[in-house]
Amino acid sequence: MVKKIFKLLNREISGLHEAAYLLGVFALFSHILALLRDRSLAHFFGAGETLDVYYASFRIPDFIFITVASIVSISVLIPFLADKAQKNETEIQNFINSVFTTFFLFIVVVSGIVFFFVPFLIKNIFSGFPVEALNETISLTRILLLSPIFLGLSNLFASIVQVKKKFLVYAISPLLYNAGIIFGIFFFYPIFGLKGLALGVVLGALLHFMIQIPVVKKIGLLPKVSLKINFNDIKKVVLLSLPRTLTMSANQLAFFFLVGFASTMGIGAISVFNLSFNLQSVPLSIIGVSYSVAAFPTLAKLFSSGEEEKFLKQMASATRHIIFWSLPAMVLFVVLRAQIVRTILGTGEFDWSATRLTAACLALFVFSITAQSLVLLFVRGYYAMGNTRKPLFVNVFSSTFIVGFAVLLNWAFTKYDAFRYFIESIFRIENVGGAVVLMLALSYSLGVIINALVLIFIFQKDFKKFSFSISTTFWHSLFSSLIMGFVAYKLLDVFALFLDTKTLLGIFLQGLFPGLIGLVAGIFVLWLLGSRELREIGGALNNKIWKNRVIIPEKREL
Repeated sequence: MVKKIFKLLNREISGLHEAAYLLGVFALFSHILALLRDRSLAHFFGAGETLDVYYASFRIPDFIFITVASIVSISVLIPFLADKAQKNETEIQNFINSVFTTFFLFIVVVSGIVFFFVPFLIKNIFSGFPVEALNETISLTRILLLSPIFLGLSNLFASIVQVKKKFLVYAISPLLYNAGIIFGIFFFYPIFGLKGLALGVVLGALLHFMIQIPVVKKIGLLPKVSLKINFNDIKKVVLLSLPRTLTMSANQLAFFFLVGFASTMGIGAISVFNLSFNLQSVPLSIIGVSYSVAAFPTLAKLFSSGEEEKFLKQMASATRHIIFWSLPAMVLFVVLRAQIVRTILGTGEFDWSATRLTAACLALFVFSITAQSLVLLFVRGYYAMGNTRKPLFVNVFSSTFIVGFAVLLNWAFTKYDAFRYFIESIFRIENVGGAVVLMLALSYSLGVIINALVLIFIFQKDFKKFSFSISTTFWHSLFSSLIMGFVAYKLLDVFALFLDTKTLLGIFLQGLFPGLIGLVAGIFVLWLLGSRELREIGGALNNKIWKNRVIIPEKREL
C-alpha cells in the first residue's frame, strides 16, 4: 500500500489542461479543509477579538515568507533548474545545495532578529487593539515565525518536483497544511489556549514541507548543507528574485495596511475581512492558481527554447480558460453569497450581523476574481521570460492604488450619508454596524483590476501576435454567466418555499439546487454558442487525467 502511494506521488503529469485540472481538483480538496478550518474558527470564536488577534498574528510571518522565501520561490527557481537539468546531474545538485544552505541560514537569521522586534512592530501596526489583544498578538506572532522557515524550504522542494512535473505531491501539500491547522483548533487549543492555534499552523507548515522529502529523495536531488557555495549562482538567483520580492512585498504591504486599518474599525472587522478573503480564495486557487502553476514550467521551457509562437499560444490558451471559468464563478458567488457564508460560517458564535457583512465583503472580493487570476498568469508569463521588472512596476503601481482607494473610500463612506446608504442598500446591510469594512474589500478589488488591465496592455505591446480570440471567449462566458446568475437568482425564492432555511441543510440545498440548475443553463447556452473552451474541456476529460501515464522526459528536461 505504501509503495503504491509512493509510486502515485512520483507520477509525472504532462499537458496544460490535465495538469491544471489535477491541481484544480486538489485545490478544491484543500479548500474544503480550509472551509472546515474557517467554519471551526467561526463557530468557536465568532467575529470577535480572539479571531482578530489570530489573523493579525499572521501578518509579520506572512511578510517574511513573501519577501525572504521568495528567494527560493517556484517562479524564480524553475527556470534555473530547467537550465541546469540540461547539463548534468552534478551541476544541478551543487546548485540546489548552494541555494538550500544560503536560504536556510538567511531565513533563520531574519526570523531570529524579527523575534526581538515583534512587540514594537505589532504595537505600531495594530494601533486599534487594546493592550491585552496586543500582548496576545505578540505571543502568537513569535510562534508563527517558524512557519515561513518550513514553508520556504517547502518552496525549494516544490520547485524540484515541479520541474520534473510531479504535480501530485505539490497538490497534496496544501491539504496537509490545513489539516495541521484543524488539528490545532480541536486538540492544541483546549490544551494550550490561543497559542495552540499558532502551534497548529506550525504543524501544518511542517507537514507541507515533509511530504515532499521522499519524492525529492527519489528524484535524487535531495538538498544538503554545503560549505562549497557557488556565490555566482546565488547572485543570479537573488538578482532575479529581487524584483519579484519587491513585487510581492508591495502587495503584502498593501494588504498589511488594509488589515492594520481594519483594526481601527471596531472588534470583528479583521475577522470579517479575512474570512471573506479566504472564501474568495477558493475559486481563485481552483482557477487562477491551478492554470498559472500548470502553465509555468511549459512557458519557461518554450521561451528558453526560442519558441515564441508556442509560448504565446500557451499564454492565450490559459487566458481563455481562466476567463471561461472565472466569470461564471464570480456571478454564482455574488448571487449565492448569503447561502455560501451561512452554510460555511453561520454557526456557533458567528452571529447574523457578521454573516451579512462577510457576505457583502465576499461579493466585493469576487468582483475581481477574473482580474486576480489573470494577474497570476501574466506575472508568471513574465517570470518565465526572466523578466521580473515589469511585474514589479505594475504591482507597486496597483498597490499604491489599493492603499489610496482604501483611504478615499473610507473617508467617503463615513462623510457622505448618500454614499453609505447606497452601499448598504445594494448589499442589504442597512443598520449593520461596522459596514465600513466593505471599503477595504472594494479598494482591494479595484486595485487588482487596475493591475490586470495594465499587465495585459503591456504584454500585448511586447507581443503584437498575442491575439487568439480572447474577446470571443470573454463575451461567450459573460453572456452564459449572466444567464446562469439570473436563473439561480430567480430559483432562490422558489426553493425557499419548500426548504427550511433556518437549518444548515436547508440553507445548503437552497444554494446548491439553484446553483446547479443555473450551471446547466449556462452550459446549454455555451453549447448553443459553439464554445471552443467547452469542447477543449471535453477533450481534456476524455484523456482521463486520473489515469495519465507516466511520461519519461527527454534528457534535456532532466
